[in-house]
Amino acid sequence: MAKTYKIAAVQATPVFLDREKTLDKACRLIDQAAAKRVSLAVFPEAFVPAYPDWVWAIPPGNETLQRELYAELLANAVTVPSTATDKLCRAAKRAKLNVVIGVNERNAEASDASLYNTVLYIDERGELLGKHRKLVPTGGERLVWAQGDGSTLEAYDMPFGRVGGLICWENYMPLARYAMYAWGTQIYCAPTWDRGGSWLATLQHIGKEGRCYVIGCSIAIRHRDVPARYAHKRFYPDTSGWINGGGSAIADPDGNIVAGPLWEKEGILTADVDPARLPGTKWMFDVAGHYARPDVFQLVVDRSERPMLDAGPLEKPKPAPKRRTATRRS
Repeated sequence: MAKTYKIAAVQATPVFLDREKTLDKACRLIDQAAAKRVSLAVFPEAFVPAYPDWVWAIPPGNETLQRELYAELLANAVTVPSTATDKLCRAAKRAKLNVVIGVNERNAEASDASLYNTVLYIDERGELLGKHRKLVPTGGERLVWAQGDGSTLEAYDMPFGRVGGLICWENYMPLARYAMYAWGTQIYCAPTWDRGGSWLATLQHIGKEGRCYVIGCSIAIRHRDVPARYAHKRFYPDTSGWINGGGSAIADPDGNIVAGPLWEKEGILTADVDPARLPGTKWMFDVAGHYARPDVFQLVVDRSERPMLDAGPLEKPKPAPKRRTATRRS
């Protein structure tokens, strides 16, 4: 069995709608997590350059304000791959740390003007292993994000174990969770904006159901962290306190909270993982193993890409047909 190792939830505040400064902060936090001798650090949902919480605050019908904020979010979003992802990869390699981090991603493969809620998986060698685009933006999030497809559902082998997960309320999708379990996820990442008692119960349920460690990591952001120039600030009921207090936590394979929740502060939560403990937890219940009953229930995951444009392969132009010349007989 592998040795015991540490995992971490990095609860932090982005530099609001500023990609470059938020990336710089993420790199510093990667170094800080590495100093705690952790093997995996998970950042919040949509950390770069911020979660668009204004979709829940601005009254319906204020199209002008929604347009202005969307344009700024788009301008500060991340293309995958790009110099922005390269910066994160270099930081992970320098720190020898595996990183999972949420970003707002541009749809560079098509119009380059729509956004996805995306999580990046980076290993300790600085390799971008892959990304996951949130399948269904929740409620007001549909004003900002497009839907992902099954091609980005994946679990990744990292040096210490298999890592996978889902974003925020995707974790209430039973079939998506089952796919993560069936792919052998040992460390389950749940970056989120959510917090509170019901969310903590969700993390505990996933740990117990999947017999895995679960890292729930949320953004902590105060009203004053949003610059005064943003007009949507006036729609928050509390103009002096926290817009989101965080509440990040880590659950174990028995559904116990072993770190956190961390409230109303930035910080790095850590927990120890004992790989020898994982197999035994599945003796009585293995949801994607002996408890699965594939003779009764079957799950098919369509992992094909759904491109906005499928032009097909380029074909060589066909040669022009030869012209026939009529011949007169005398």
